[in-house]
Amino acid sequence: MSHLDIPVIGHIDRWSERLSKWLMVIAAMWAFLLAFYILADVFGRFFGFPLRGTHEVVKNSIVMIAFMQAAYCVLSRSMLRADFLLHLIGGMPERIINSMGYILGAVFFAALFWGTKDPAVHAIISGEFEGEGALRVPTWPARVVVLLTAALLVVNYSMLALKEILQSRVDKAQPIAAD
Repeated sequence: MSHLDIPVIGHIDRWSERLSKWLMVIAAMWAFLLAFYILADVFGRFFGFPLRGTHEVVKNSIVMIAFMQAAYCVLSRSMLRADFLLHLIGGMPERIINSMGYILGAVFFAALFWGTKDPAVHAIISGEFEGEGALRVPTWPARVVVLLTAALLVVNYSMLALKEILQSRVDKAQPIAAD
Protein backbone atom coordinates (compact mmCIF):
# COMPACT_ATOMS: atom_id res chain seq x y z
CA MET A 1 0.00 0.00 0.00
CA SER A 2 1.49 3.31 -1.10
CA HIS A 3 1.26 6.47 0.96
CA LEU A 4 -0.91 7.96 -1.79
CA ASP A 5 -3.39 5.08 -1.40
CA ILE A 6 -4.50 6.66 1.88
CA PRO A 7 -7.11 9.18 0.64
CA VAL A 8 -6.39 12.00 3.12
CA ILE A 9 -2.62 11.88 2.56
CA GLY A 10 -3.03 11.78 -1.22
CA HIS A 11 -5.45 14.73 -1.12
CA ILE A 12 -3.16 16.83 1.09
CA ASP A 13 -0.16 15.90 -1.08
CA ARG A 14 -1.90 16.97 -4.31
CA TRP A 15 -3.30 20.14 -2.71
CA SER A 16 0.06 21.28 -1.33
CA GLU A 17 1.82 20.49 -4.61
CA ARG A 18 -0.67 22.51 -6.68
CA LEU A 19 -0.61 25.44 -4.29
CA SER A 20 3.19 25.40 -4.14
CA LYS A 21 3.44 25.40 -7.94
CA TRP A 22 0.99 28.29 -8.27
CA LEU A 23 2.87 30.29 -5.65
CA MET A 24 6.11 29.67 -7.54
CA VAL A 25 4.53 30.87 -10.80
CA ILE A 26 3.09 33.98 -9.13
CA ALA A 27 6.45 34.71 -7.49
CA ALA A 28 8.27 34.32 -10.82
CA MET A 29 5.86 36.69 -12.57
CA TRP A 30 6.15 39.13 -9.67
CA ALA A 31 9.95 39.06 -9.87
CA PHE A 32 9.74 39.68 -13.62
CA LEU A 33 7.45 42.68 -13.13
CA LEU A 34 9.56 43.94 -10.25
CA ALA A 35 12.57 44.03 -12.56
CA PHE A 36 10.68 46.42 -14.86
CA TYR A 37 9.61 48.51 -11.88
CA ILE A 38 13.24 48.85 -10.82
CA LEU A 39 14.23 49.64 -14.41
CA ALA A 40 11.59 52.38 -14.54
CA ASP A 41 13.00 53.80 -11.29
CA VAL A 42 16.54 53.75 -12.70
CA PHE A 43 15.42 55.59 -15.83
CA GLY A 44 13.40 57.98 -13.70
CA ARG A 45 16.42 58.73 -11.53
CA PHE A 46 18.52 59.34 -14.64
CA PHE A 47 16.01 61.96 -15.83
CA GLY A 48 15.45 63.37 -12.34
CA PHE A 49 12.08 61.71 -11.69
CA PRO A 50 12.60 58.66 -9.46
CA LEU A 51 9.65 56.48 -8.49
CA ARG A 52 8.79 57.20 -4.89
CA GLY A 53 8.80 54.27 -2.48
CA THR A 54 10.86 51.97 -4.67
CA HIS A 55 12.98 50.92 -1.71
CA GLU A 56 9.94 49.85 0.36
CA VAL A 57 8.21 48.11 -2.55
CA VAL A 58 11.33 46.15 -3.50
CA LYS A 59 12.19 45.24 0.10
CA ASN A 60 8.73 43.81 0.81
CA SER A 61 8.47 42.18 -2.62
CA ILE A 62 11.74 40.29 -2.22
CA VAL A 63 10.59 38.80 1.07
CA MET A 64 7.29 37.69 -0.47
CA ILE A 65 8.93 36.31 -3.61
CA ALA A 66 11.46 34.30 -1.60
CA PHE A 67 8.82 32.75 0.65
CA MET A 68 6.41 31.98 -2.17
CA GLN A 69 9.16 30.14 -4.03
CA ALA A 70 10.35 28.28 -0.93
CA ALA A 71 7.25 26.07 -0.84
CA TYR A 72 8.00 24.58 -4.26
CA CYS A 73 11.71 24.49 -3.53
CA VAL A 74 11.02 22.20 -0.56
CA LEU A 75 8.67 19.95 -2.53
CA SER A 76 11.18 19.51 -5.33
CA ARG A 77 13.83 18.70 -2.69
CA SER A 78 15.89 21.65 -3.91
CA MET A 79 16.18 23.39 -0.56
CA LEU A 80 19.75 23.95 0.53
CA ARG A 81 21.23 20.66 1.73
CA ALA A 82 24.46 18.72 1.45
CA ASP A 83 23.21 15.46 0.00
CA PHE A 84 26.48 14.25 -1.49
CA LEU A 85 27.13 12.26 1.71
CA LEU A 86 23.57 10.94 1.82
CA HIS A 87 23.95 9.40 -1.61
CA LEU A 88 27.06 7.58 -0.41
CA ILE A 89 25.22 6.24 2.65
CA GLY A 90 22.07 5.14 0.81
CA GLY A 91 19.27 2.84 1.94
CA MET A 92 17.65 3.01 5.35
CA PRO A 93 20.19 5.39 6.98
CA GLU A 94 19.59 7.88 4.16
CA ARG A 95 15.82 7.66 4.71
CA ILE A 96 16.23 8.16 8.46
CA ILE A 97 18.45 11.21 7.97
CA ASN A 98 16.06 12.61 5.36
CA SER A 99 13.09 12.05 7.69
CA MET A 100 14.86 13.80 10.55
CA GLY A 101 15.75 16.73 8.28
CA TYR A 102 12.17 17.04 7.06
CA ILE A 103 10.84 16.92 10.61
CA LEU A 104 13.32 19.61 11.67
CA GLY A 105 12.23 21.73 8.69
CA ALA A 106 8.58 21.34 9.72
CA VAL A 107 9.43 22.32 13.30
CA PHE A 108 11.42 25.36 12.12
CA PHE A 109 8.60 26.67 9.95
CA ALA A 110 6.02 25.89 12.64
CA ALA A 111 8.06 28.09 14.99
CA LEU A 112 8.24 30.77 12.28
CA PHE A 113 4.46 30.54 11.84
CA TRP A 114 3.93 30.83 15.58
CA GLY A 115 6.27 33.82 15.85
CA THR A 116 4.77 35.56 12.83
CA LYS A 117 1.06 35.25 13.55
CA ASP A 118 0.79 38.04 16.13
CA PRO A 119 2.83 40.59 14.12
CA ALA A 120 0.77 39.74 11.01
CA VAL A 121 -2.51 40.26 12.85
CA HIS A 122 -1.16 43.48 14.37
CA ALA A 123 -0.09 44.77 10.93
CA ILE A 124 -3.58 44.11 9.55
CA ILE A 125 -5.45 45.64 12.48
CA SER A 126 -3.21 48.68 12.99
CA GLY A 127 -2.64 49.45 9.31
CA GLU A 128 1.13 49.25 9.80
CA PHE A 129 3.18 50.66 6.94
CA GLU A 130 6.73 51.43 5.86
CA GLY A 131 7.94 54.59 4.24
CA GLU A 132 7.31 58.24 4.78
CA GLY A 133 5.98 60.94 2.56
CA ALA A 134 4.51 60.30 -0.87
CA LEU A 135 4.30 56.50 -0.74
CA ARG A 136 3.48 54.49 2.34
CA VAL A 137 3.66 50.73 1.72
CA PRO A 138 1.51 48.51 3.96
CA THR A 139 3.45 45.75 5.73
CA TRP A 140 0.56 43.32 6.12
CA PRO A 141 0.92 41.70 2.66
CA ALA A 142 4.52 40.64 3.37
CA ARG A 143 3.65 39.50 6.89
CA VAL A 144 0.64 37.50 5.69
CA VAL A 145 2.64 35.86 2.87
CA VAL A 146 5.33 34.82 5.36
CA LEU A 147 2.66 33.49 7.74
CA LEU A 148 0.75 31.50 5.12
CA THR A 149 3.79 30.13 3.33
CA ALA A 150 5.30 29.11 6.67
CA ALA A 151 2.13 27.07 7.25
CA LEU A 152 2.40 25.56 3.76
CA LEU A 153 6.07 24.75 4.38
CA VAL A 154 5.07 22.88 7.56
CA VAL A 155 2.67 20.82 5.44
CA ASN A 156 5.24 20.24 2.70
CA TYR A 157 8.00 19.17 5.09
CA SER A 158 5.55 16.96 7.01
CA MET A 159 4.42 15.29 3.79
CA LEU A 160 8.02 14.63 2.75
CA ALA A 161 8.80 13.16 6.18
CA LEU A 162 5.69 10.99 6.02
CA LYS A 163 6.61 9.76 2.55
CA GLU A 164 10.12 8.84 3.72
CA ILE A 165 8.79 7.01 6.78
CA LEU A 166 6.12 5.13 4.83
CA GLN A 167 8.61 4.26 2.09
CA SER A 168 10.97 2.90 4.76
CA ARG A 169 8.21 0.63 6.03
CA VAL A 170 7.46 -0.59 2.52
CA ASP A 171 11.16 -1.30 1.98
CA LYS A 172 11.32 -3.29 5.24
CA ALA A 173 8.21 -5.30 4.38
CA GLN A 174 9.51 -6.40 0.98
CA PRO A 175 11.43 -9.67 1.07
CA ILE A 176 15.03 -9.59 -0.10
CA ALA A 177 15.37 -11.51 -3.35
CA ALA A 178 17.84 -14.37 -3.33
CA ASP A 179 20.34 -14.53 -6.16
